[in-house]
Amino acid sequence: MSDVTRAKHGRPVHHWRRDLVELAALFTAVAVADVVANLVGHGPGGPVLLAISALALIATAGFHTWWSRRHGHAPPTSDTGARPAATVRRTGPSESEPPSESRYESESEQSAATPDAVAEPAALWRMRTTVQDAPGSLAVLCTALAGRQVDILSLQTHPLAEGTVDEFLLRAPGEVPASEITRLVASAGGSSTWIERADAHDLVDAPTRVLGLATRTALDAAELPLALRQLLGRCTIRSLPANVVAGKGREPESVPVEGSLEDTVMRLRAPEGGVITVERPYLPFTPTEFARARALVELDARLGPRIPRSQDVLTLPEGNAITVRRADTGDVDAAREMHERCSARTLGMRYHGPVGDADRYLNHLLSPRYGRTLAVQTASGRIVGLGHLLWDGDETEVALLVEDDWQRRGIGSELLGRLVGMAVEAGCESVYAVTQASNTGMVAAMRGLELPLDYQIEEGTLVVTARLGARKAEAEGAVEITEFGKAEAP
Repeated sequence: MSDVTRAKHGRPVHHWRRDLVELAALFTAVAVADVVANLVGHGPGGPVLLAISALALIATAGFHTWWSRRHGHAPPTSDTGARPAATVRRTGPSESEPPSESRYESESEQSAATPDAVAEPAALWRMRTTVQDAPGSLAVLCTALAGRQVDILSLQTHPLAEGTVDEFLLRAPGEVPASEITRLVASAGGSSTWIERADAHDLVDAPTRVLGLATRTALDAAELPLALRQLLGRCTIRSLPANVVAGKGREPESVPVEGSLEDTVMRLRAPEGGVITVERPYLPFTPTEFARARALVELDARLGPRIPRSQDVLTLPEGNAITVRRADTGDVDAAREMHERCSARTLGMRYHGPVGDADRYLNHLLSPRYGRTLAVQTASGRIVGLGHLLWDGDETEVALLVEDDWQRRGIGSELLGRLVGMAVEAGCESVYAVTQASNTGMVAAMRGLELPLDYQIEEGTLVVTARLGARKAEAEGAVEITEFGKAEAP
C-alpha cells in the first residue's frame, strides 16, 4: 500500500518484515561485537584489528553520507504519485474542490519565481534639460523616462524666451548609467541636457530650501555667499568693494541696481555698494535663479550689518579666563591696538607683506561680507587674538593672529578648531592656510586638527590644506541620529 493510499484512508500500516530485519541486524551486531572483543582481548593482533575496525567504520559512515546526499534529494518517481513536502499558503478556491476547501501553492514554487540576483541600489540624479514650449512635450519626456523605470521625484520649470528649462530630481535603477538617461531625454526632444549625481539633501523641495537659506542670511550677514552657493550649486562667488577698478585707467566696476545676467555670469549690487559676481561656467543661469539670488541679496541689504551675539568664556591652563566671540568692523580700533602690541615678526608671518600695511587689511577682514571672524578677548576687554574664515571664491581660507605675550597657550589651536567647525557647518570641502615654512606654531595647529593635510611650498611660502570630509561625515551622522531620535540639537 502506498503512502498516498494510507494518507487517503487515514490509518497506519505496520511493516512486520521491516521489524524482523531490524531485529536480525541487532543480533548480528551483538555477535560481531562479541567476536571483536574476544579477539582484541585475547589475540596477539588485537590493536591492529581494532584499528582496522575503526577504519572500516569510518569508511562505512562516509559511504552512507554520500549515498544519503545523492539519493535523499532525488525527485519522486511517477509511479508513486507522491510530491515533496512543502509549506503551503492559501491562494483561493478551486473549481474542482468544494466551496469549504481551498487551493494551495507551495513556497518552493514561489521561490522559483524570485530572481537570485540582487538588484543594485537606486541612484539619485539631478538633471536639467531644455524642451519645447508646446503642449505634450513634457509628457513625451516623462514617458521615455518611465519606460526605463526612472522615477521623477521633483520637477521645477524655468521659462525662457524660447523653450523651457526643466530641472528634475530623478531616482533611477542602479544599473542605468547617466549616458543612457541623457540618450532617453534626447530621443524625447530634450536638448542641452546636464546631469550629475544627487544625494539625500536634494530631496528638500525648492521653496523649503530657499526659506531655510533666507533664515540663515537673516541671522548672519556672513551667510550670504554661502546661501548663494547652496542655492545655485557649484559656482564661484567673489565680492568686490565699490572702489576696486576693473583695470588700469578704467572706471570702477558697477552694475545696475537690478543686477545683470549674462549667460553663465551673474552680477548683483552688493549691500555695501560693491559688486557680487557669481560664475558657473558649466551651466547657464536661468531668469528664475537670477530672481532668487537677487531676492537674497535684497534681504541682506535691508537687514544691514549683523552678526550673532554669542560668546564663550574659556580658562587657559595657567588659570587666565578669556572670551571667544564673533567680531566685525566695530572691533577695528581694538584690532589696530593689538597690531601695535605685536612684534614685526608676528605681523610679517600673518600678512606676508610690509608691516606698515597690516592696518589696511582690517576693514576687509572684519567685514561679515567676506567671511567670519573670531576674537579672543581678555577679562579687561583687550583683544589678544583674531581668527578669520574667509570666503575666497569657491575656496575657504583660515588665518590666525595671536599677540606675542599670549602665544604658546593654546589660543591659536582653540581658534582654528572653531573656525574649522564653522567651515564644516557651511558645507566647505576644505580649508587652507597661507603661512611661512618657519611658522611652526601654525603648522602644529593645523596638524592638531587630525585631518588629511596637503603641503605646498613655493619660495618660502607654505600653503597647508585640510580636507574636511571626515568632519563632514561626522556632522551629517550626528544630524541623522538627532532627526531619527526626534531630539533637539544642543
